[in-house]
Amino acid sequence: MQRFLISAVLVGLISIACMQQVAKDTKVPVISKEELMAIMDRPDVIILDVRVGNAWKAADRKIKGAVREDPEKDVKGWAGRYLKDKTLVFYCN
Repeated sequence: MQRFLISAVLVGLISIACMQQVAKDTKVPVISKEELMAIMDRPDVIILDVRVGNAWKAADRKIKGAVREDPEKDVKGWAGRYLKDKTLVFYCN
């Protein structure tokens, strides 16, 4: 059990580090919650909740009006539903 927990923590830390590097490499903008609150009522903004399975189900807070999309399932399938002239805001925390 302890070995599993150590492995899970390591995988989690590596995943976080990789995602941060991807964001840096692809120049994905990051906004604060205050910046999000300022734009979230605009009709050209779509907020996508992309938390993974249990993290989404167990969440005690969700952004009102956010659309739930599962990042573990056919991303190309659901990504095509959103017009390119919209601002997509993805959140996973």
